[in-house]
Amino acid sequence: MAIAIILILIVIASVLFHVLAPWHAAPPASNWGSIDTTLFITLIISGIFFIAITVFMAVAIMRYRHKEGARAHYQPESKKLEFWLIVVTSIGIAAMLAPGLVVYNEFIRVPKEAYELEVVAQQWQWTYRFPGQDGKLGRSDIKFVDAINPLGIDPKDPAGQDDILIKNNEIRLPLNRPVKVLLRSKDVLHDFYIPQIRSKMDMVPGMVSYFWFTPTKTGKYEVLCAEFCGVGHYNMRGQMIVEEQGAFDQWLSGQPTFAQTLVSTAKPGQDSVLEKGRQLVEQYGCSACHSQDGSTRLGPTWKGLYGRTEQFADGSSALVDEAYLKESILKPQARLVQGYPPVMVAYTLNDDELTAVVALIKSLGGAQQEPSASEKLDRGDDLATQGQRLSESLGCLACHSVDGSKGVGPSWQGLYDSTVTLADGSSIKVDEGYLKDSILNPGARIVKGYAAVMPAFTPTDQELNALIALIKSKANADASKAQPGK
Repeated sequence: MAIAIILILIVIASVLFHVLAPWHAAPPASNWGSIDTTLFITLIISGIFFIAITVFMAVAIMRYRHKEGARAHYQPESKKLEFWLIVVTSIGIAAMLAPGLVVYNEFIRVPKEAYELEVVAQQWQWTYRFPGQDGKLGRSDIKFVDAINPLGIDPKDPAGQDDILIKNNEIRLPLNRPVKVLLRSKDVLHDFYIPQIRSKMDMVPGMVSYFWFTPTKTGKYEVLCAEFCGVGHYNMRGQMIVEEQGAFDQWLSGQPTFAQTLVSTAKPGQDSVLEKGRQLVEQYGCSACHSQDGSTRLGPTWKGLYGRTEQFADGSSALVDEAYLKESILKPQARLVQGYPPVMVAYTLNDDELTAVVALIKSLGGAQQEPSASEKLDRGDDLATQGQRLSESLGCLACHSVDGSKGVGPSWQGLYDSTVTLADGSSIKVDEGYLKDSILNPGARIVKGYAAVMPAFTPTDQELNALIALIKSKANADASKAQPGK
């Protein structure tokens, strides 16, 4: 009897959860509201079967429960019951499949007036291509892919010369104009997904898949990869901006054509070397893991990297010079930077290509702009500033935020002088002694709600004081934000 009651309660709780839950999908921002209707039909049919089967189990448990002296009626088969089970199940399956097939047929039946957009996926970034004034996309093939032509556009095809290239993760589209999305992948399986548009499609290497939609609301929408594509999958994000036709035309006119990108590579001197480095970075997808603006990603940022002293996972350190950079590109597992996972693959660049990539890294901040931490500390620079640079170098900001947002480890905003609860239930005040112990022996006292994944660091006394100065400088947050996990 107790099991029957539990089953009935599960049914009631499931229905109430669906009716009362505050989590609902945002209204569709395209013509594909029918996809929501299809999902709702599937939910209703699945719910009916779930309720019917669970209630039947509860009734059967109550009605046919064990009784002293009673024997079960032997009935080896029931053709009538089997017939109705087959009929009802078939009707339910057909009712769930039919709407999806109808919508999918419309999903790939592209209107003749649709505007073409090609999306090219690569670990872990997006690149886009629009047709030029001729309204046609030029031919493309993997054999044409190189540092100058990362999309593999046929340079001899006249239709491709005016193609407009968007070599970043932001794309714009005009309002209320159908667009046919052509999908290609340069490496592994990806999936182009825009939740608010209700559109997604797999991107298979060697194939061109497609779908279409019409944006119906202006705004900014997140572009995601919905197929696991490697360790940087979570970071494969972009943005789609829907705007009025006039604003879109103005933006599009400022984007380079394929022919213009070919001409830009012919500039002599250092500019051409840097341009080649940028093209190689785009071709190999380096920006997916290494930022050029100081922001935290899967690998160390390139901003201010050259001439800096890096700490390695084995406790050693080295100056980032040309030899180190070349070794890190050709043999990335030789010396792993502390605080970053060993996920970078080896590349086989020739000497000219290596020189171009190194030149690009040097242009983002060299030894003159970024002295080592010890040099800065010796000359009396601000400790908190040096702590900021050390935290970037050691990869601390990959786990600890400085703005109060939740990460792998506790946020540094408002942390100093607060009281934290440890995994063993005890509490402790965050002072200099606690911070030093947490950096040198991170497994000694684990903060409640966080995993014991932080490696031990071996900074010098000066570097340790700089890191603590940075954390103390973030102590002016609200007390409510200082407690980890809140």
